[in-house]
Formats: sequence, C-alpha cells, structure tokens
Amino acid sequence: MSEIPTQMIKDLRERTQAGMSDCKKALQECGGDMEKAVEYLRKKGVAQAAKKATRIAAEGVVAGYMHGSRIGVLVEVNCETDFVSRNTDFQTFAREVAMQVAAMSPQYVSQEEIPAAVIEQERSIRLEQARQQNKPEPVLQKIVEGQMAKWFKEVCLLDQVWIRDSEGKKDIRGLLTDLIGKIGENIKIRRFVRYEVGEGLAKRTDDFVAEVKRQAGQA
Repeated sequence: MSEIPTQMIKDLRERTQAGMSDCKKALQECGGDMEKAVEYLRKKGVAQAAKKATRIAAEGVVAGYMHGSRIGVLVEVNCETDFVSRNTDFQTFAREVAMQVAAMSPQYVSQEEIPAAVIEQERSIRLEQARQQNKPEPVLQKIVEGQMAKWFKEVCLLDQVWIRDSEGKKDIRGLLTDLIGKIGENIKIRRFVRYEVGEGLAKRTDDFVAEVKRQAGQA
C-alpha cells in the first residue's frame, strides 16, 4: 500500500494515541492492515518501555480517588521529570490507577513485591487441593501453575485487567507501557494504599466493585 489515507492514520491515532508519524509508519510497514498496525505500535511501546526501565524516575504525583465516603485510595506514580508530572495524560493515568485500586482492591503492585513465603504457601495449598483429583504429577503442576497465574491477576495491580476495557484484554501493565511509549519517559507505579470504611469488621456486603465500575462507565 503506497499511499496511506489520512483518515486511516487518524483512526489509528484514535485507537492507540500514538503520534501521527508513528501511525503512518506503522500502517506503511503493515501494508495498510489496521489490526497489524495496532500490534506493531504496541510492540514498539513494549520495546521502548524495556529500554527506559532502568532510568531513574523520582518525580511524579500522588493521585487520590474517593468513592463516595466509603472507599479512599492514594497512589504514587513516578516519572523522570517534573514537566511530565504535570502532563495531562500522565495525571489521567494516575487517576485511572487510583480508580482501579478502589474497584479491584489489589494487594501488590507487581509479582516481584510478593514475599516468596506467601507465593510458596499459595502454591502449596493449591497443589494439595489438586492432588485430590488423583491425576499424574505433571498434570497437577500445570493445574497449579494455571491457578497461580489467575491468582497473580487478582492480587497484582499490573496484572489486573483495566476496568475500563470492555473487552477485558488490556491490563494495567499494558496501559502503563502505552503511556511510556507515548510520553517517552520511564514511568512506574511505586505504591498505593486503599482504605474502606469498616474493612475487617462484620458488616453488610455491598458490591463496591460494581459501583466503581458504574462510575467509570463500564456497567
């Protein structure tokens, strides 16, 4: 495809938030195939994120989110420069992360934060349960690994599916990678804290996840 229609470039930009020149190049490289161009830009973003991962990110913001008066979240998101910390896309991302924490209540930012003893205990429990199925050991190991992968997606913020993704395909790590590719700086979610009224106390059960999702426009 020699000439890429301007509208196609604009459509790709809308889908990926990449620059116009990057979108045009992606479409040219992929012969005008929109889906392949999206994947091309995503892989490019992953590669850029990997290159920037070792750079110091000591600036940033502490973003907050309140769900009524019952759930409150603070999250620290770091970047390399004060200039980027004031960027609208960066601040929007930080707020999205805070809302994600409110809705999905992760326990850790990433798998690397989980103590080895906790992982071993979770794996041991699942293995013991799996052995009750009287299946060969290799099969049991695969079952346990599948269950652990599902558990990581529940407790690790970066592995959770983004609540605004109606298709359930993009996780927070992917959202972060896209932002790094767009802004061009190393960006990290450093830490978060989540408070919920009555947490740990005997109380009625409310579906706060559904409430937060409704507020995010996903219900």
